[in-house]
Amino acid sequence: MSGGRFLSGHMMDMLGTGEFWGEDDVRMGLIGRFSVVGLLVGTLFFALSLTPSLVPRPPLVQGLIAGVSFSAGYAVGFFGRWLWDYLEFPVPGPRAEWIIKLLAAAGCAVVAVAFLWQATEWQNSVRALMGMEEVGGVQPVTVAVMTLLIFGLVLFVARLFKRTFLFLSKRFQPYVAPHVSHVVGVLIAAALFWSVIDGVIFTLALRAADNSYQHLDALIQDDLPRPSDPMQVGSAASFIDWQDLGRQGRNFISSGPTAAELSAFHGEPARTPIRVYVGLNAAESPEERARLALEELKRVGAFERSVLLLVTPTGTGWVDPAALDTVEYLQRGDIASVAAQYSYLPSPLSLIVEGDYGVETARALFGKVYGYWSSLPRDGRPDLYLHGLSLGALNSDRSFDVYDIINDPFKGALWSGPPFRSETWRSVTRERDPDSPAWLPRFRDGAVVRFMNQEQGFDAAGPEWGPFRIGYLQHASDPITFFDPTSVYVQPAWMREPRGPDVSPDLRWYPIVTMLQLAADMAAGAAPPGFGHTFAAREYIDAWYGLMEPEGWTDADLERLRARFAP
Repeated sequence: MSGGRFLSGHMMDMLGTGEFWGEDDVRMGLIGRFSVVGLLVGTLFFALSLTPSLVPRPPLVQGLIAGVSFSAGYAVGFFGRWLWDYLEFPVPGPRAEWIIKLLAAAGCAVVAVAFLWQATEWQNSVRALMGMEEVGGVQPVTVAVMTLLIFGLVLFVARLFKRTFLFLSKRFQPYVAPHVSHVVGVLIAAALFWSVIDGVIFTLALRAADNSYQHLDALIQDDLPRPSDPMQVGSAASFIDWQDLGRQGRNFISSGPTAAELSAFHGEPARTPIRVYVGLNAAESPEERARLALEELKRVGAFERSVLLLVTPTGTGWVDPAALDTVEYLQRGDIASVAAQYSYLPSPLSLIVEGDYGVETARALFGKVYGYWSSLPRDGRPDLYLHGLSLGALNSDRSFDVYDIINDPFKGALWSGPPFRSETWRSVTRERDPDSPAWLPRFRDGAVVRFMNQEQGFDAAGPEWGPFRIGYLQHASDPITFFDPTSVYVQPAWMREPRGPDVSPDLRWYPIVTMLQLAADMAAGAAPPGFGHTFAAREYIDAWYGLMEPEGWTDADLERLRARFAP
């Protein structure tokens, strides 16, 4: 039998049904319907997906990743068996194959139950590492049911795809050779399925999510009245209407320490920090919102403060209070902050749907603020800093071109939890000193870029930090930072010894499975402050103090401030 005829005949029988949907196998019952190799590899992937990763996973998230892992393993095993048959290697007879299938099914069941039994203990080991309470109960049952549901859905889609491309290929067989018609059928079916998934299902789901988050953002909370102070954004004297700030903007403006609270803590008169926020509904374009932000900064006297902080929020427009409140205490209220919203969606969805829009907004705001700031006398303007968390860190990094600021640079930037797509972060981590770990790099002599985590501050890189400073605050257990698509086939550098203090020693690298685990970790979001993608106020105190070096602070004062923000 020639390769082409075998491909167009035997492969077409196998794909989607194959050895486990043939008439002979149907008579064998349920077990005979499935690929032995697919079940074995799928069960292996399923079992490995239950092992620890970076952060604790809720049962539904674990069930999702287990189902996807089992489906991926089944596909790998199925393809391997097809390749074996395509190369015409020897195969066992029907009776021997039936016995093998029974033994394989029993072995898969034993392995699945054993790993499910251990899964809760593995998750609790990660929770213990992060100081979280143990979990128990019906987690194995939830995971098993989710796995079966997801595999069933994947199998249904695969069978539907198979029927579609066979239907299409038959329409071309009168005009072209059979193997050509199968290739054409596969390509057309793939394009059809992709257009339906991406152009209809995915688009409608994202549109529904965007509308939902937009309505949620528009809700005005009863406990947040419109400011009466004319120097606050959203007041009657403001250029920006209170309703146009959005939910995150109203929270941002209404929160933060007051002058009385700062004065009581410091034991001396302090100023009320200035906060400026422009909601997505305040204007039509990023340029117009940036112009409003600049006008509001001028109106409230932000450029007369000692420090001006340009904040890029997360996807929903959220600004971490732990980051802003702490720096306002460190600066004794002599600071102004400004942020502009660019999306209603959470950061992962915003990155997929509106990635360029976030960058466009960040660049517009930086261009307006920096352009005016750089026109002021150098001895009469505030120190300008940048800050961003998660997607905000990525967009803040992309908001300026180094060649545009090289003659008049701002003071520095603090980027916490930078996503793995951050180009500057990736470049610096890749070119780190060879004796420093990937989860806490040391870059050259630390004159420009420095890293810190929950146990080591910026000062560990040395005493000499230049006038232009970039600081990264990150956790080794943060999947947003350390997810790597190449982990599908190669072990990430951050998994090598020595590991970060917050990474489980039981974490192992497995091809394909580890990448899926890290993807699930990004959705889990279950880490407490000081771990994963959640940063504690204590860390921000050390980060801001190391970056800005505000005067008048003693070790005792810093410890008192840490106690002020202790959980």
